[in-house]
Amino acid sequence: MPITQLTPPLILGALREIETRGAIETAKRVRQRISAVFVYGIARWIASDPAEKLGAVLKPLRKGRQPAITEIVPLRKMILAAEEDNARPITRLGLRMLALTAVRPSELRGAEWAEFEDLDGKLPLWRIPSARMKGDLDRKEEAGSDHLVPLTPQAVAVLRAIWPLIGGGPLVFPSNRHAHRPMSENAIGYLLNRAGYHGHHVPHGFRAAFSTIMNEWAERNGDPHDRKVIDLMLAHVPKDKVEGAYRAAYMPRRREIAKVWADMLCKGLPDPIALVGRPVKDLGLRSRRRLPSPVEPDFRFPVQRRAAR
Repeated sequence: MPITQLTPPLILGALREIETRGAIETAKRVRQRISAVFVYGIARWIASDPAEKLGAVLKPLRKGRQPAITEIVPLRKMILAAEEDNARPITRLGLRMLALTAVRPSELRGAEWAEFEDLDGKLPLWRIPSARMKGDLDRKEEAGSDHLVPLTPQAVAVLRAIWPLIGGGPLVFPSNRHAHRPMSENAIGYLLNRAGYHGHHVPHGFRAAFSTIMNEWAERNGDPHDRKVIDLMLAHVPKDKVEGAYRAAYMPRRREIAKVWADMLCKGLPDPIALVGRPVKDLGLRSRRRLPSPVEPDFRFPVQRRAAR
């Protein structure tokens, strides 16, 4: 249509279609871009900006809540779509690990190999130091307040796929350009956006997905205290608890719930090592390359650490 024929109702109709997809923030950004075009046109041949006032009638952003897919089948579909992207293997594997562990994205990005224990044993564990956890200074300095994440076979398989890729550096998810720095805080988010989930799911949303899906599972199949166990797995500690002692509680049950979640989540997903050999877009050469699988059948982690009691 000629730009002079565009009216507020026509533009609002287009924005409503975006809102219907659940992409509330995208609708607001599109309105801003449309308005910018009209502002440019006003200086030349247009009398006014019909998109200027539409921001007031668009749906408001939800405060304090991150977009999240909280049903298991759509969640698996999203992971499959994202893992088809031409991202770095580290980014694909980071997405899988984030989904499996439901830790905060910042905790994943800063993960070091020294934090993992008993990866070749029966009780693999990720001990996230309290200094890297969300909270105030008192919490970070409290003895024994590390966050303990029991690792399922599926999560250990992710680490097995990553180890040969990082060249022996301390970080599990290093930056593409600087091995001593963690991957970009936007890498996994951009991966989800490219897969078509902008405004529908963000990296932090895996925590909401885990909480919602596993609490619903616990109501049908779990034990009476599973809700508090799930909260503990998300590093939510009741204020009336001694934090250091509580963080180590319910470890056997936490392992059971983590396994149920991993089995549910990974149904139909490829083995993590398959994500290493998929096409990668090399931004420097602007070409696609395929990485060979570097893991031997008898692969063992070179560092053995103690198992948590």
